[in-house]
Amino acid sequence: MAELDLIHEQGAALPVAARSDVLVVGGGPAGQAAAIAARRMGVSVTLVERYPYLGGLASGGMVLVLDDMTNGPEITVTGICMEMIERMQRIDAAVYPPPEDRRQSEEMWQKWARWGVHDFRSTSKPLPIVMAAAFDPDGWKRVANDMITEAGVNLRLHSWFSKAIVDGGRINGVICETKEGRQALLGDVVIDTSGDLDVAASAGAKFAEGGYMVTTVFRLGGVETETAERFRWSEPEAYAKRDKEAKSIIGGSWDMWWLKTPLPGVVWCNCPHMTGLDALKVADQTKADLEGRKRIYALVDYVRAKLPGFENCFVVDVAPQLGVRQTRLLEGRYVVTKDDVNDRVWFADTVARGRDYYTPYRSLLPKDIEGLIVAGRHYSATESAQKLSREIPPCMSMGQSAGVAAALAINGGLSLASIDPRAICTHVRNQGGDPGDSPSTNATVPKMAAE
Repeated sequence: MAELDLIHEQGAALPVAARSDVLVVGGGPAGQAAAIAARRMGVSVTLVERYPYLGGLASGGMVLVLDDMTNGPEITVTGICMEMIERMQRIDAAVYPPPEDRRQSEEMWQKWARWGVHDFRSTSKPLPIVMAAAFDPDGWKRVANDMITEAGVNLRLHSWFSKAIVDGGRINGVICETKEGRQALLGDVVIDTSGDLDVAASAGAKFAEGGYMVTTVFRLGGVETETAERFRWSEPEAYAKRDKEAKSIIGGSWDMWWLKTPLPGVVWCNCPHMTGLDALKVADQTKADLEGRKRIYALVDYVRAKLPGFENCFVVDVAPQLGVRQTRLLEGRYVVTKDDVNDRVWFADTVARGRDYYTPYRSLLPKDIEGLIVAGRHYSATESAQKLSREIPPCMSMGQSAGVAAALAINGGLSLASIDPRAICTHVRNQGGDPGDSPSTNATVPKMAAE
């Protein structure tokens, strides 16, 4: 970059807007879980979020199904994630199949398929119905606000992370951009739950960059879902033909491009998917937003004319956040591999789990930065491993364990690296979570770990 392309910023003293034992940067699912878990351990916690709501890609990105949280009939992600689901269900903001419906049959498939609560990784047909939850994004925000407030977390919305404050290899806080100007937020332990590893990268932690598709998620209202489902099951060939054309127009989607939501007549469309874009680049993000809306309205024109049940549909909203799946990935003290996930490798320092895979504590810790721990989709994993282990419930499991670890470090005057993973698991279980410290029968337990 030429000298003429650079602007030199003059340094200035910044006000300290908050000091706390634990500072969590990023109010998405992992950050919420981390903040609540740490606060329930008695330490002071500040949670920082750039948007005017909590939930990240769950609410702002409208990823409206919580899945990848069961190993067959066993529910593997519990704790704060399950608390969120149950609280949303109580206010009619979440729907999930009762235990008696969690099985494989054509009857259950037809009843639940359009809720997205099936085992999407299964190869058997029909896909088994499992514990998963469809939810409303504003319901998530409402419950998240309640839980954060009840826990006593100091919440700071409208605060955009700008820079890590690092001294001698230790992080002491962050600088945020706000309407009040630049502000410093200090914490004895910092948890990076930004989703893109923003804090750790700024602090100098080593990372790799990955890439995956991005999505401009949207919702349609005015849909007669019973009519649409009746057409699907009564005229499968005609439906398949029109469904194929719809997918061609939207330009990339999962097998079912629309799913039901807790709101009558409102469906969730987790599409269009767009590849070849870097979600860390402003130009690519902008291109995705513009292109996504073009495809959305082209799809609406088609389904109004051709798909029974959609004749009077309209766009309710497009997710305010771009659906980003992978950007920076920490290169931590251990890098989880695709084989680790596929082979269900259990680690002696396991502190979190997904459906049938395990997360070692080392994969949450940077190598060279003290006082920093990460949780969420940017944890230390290869690109291929992250694609299999990035769903929201497992990220919340990581967040809960990271919050507990941070509190243990504060309460014991210890470094994060010296925390006993077994102590983390004990406290997570006390909070109702399943940290994966007991491997399931189909797990692979390396000989050294077993000893």
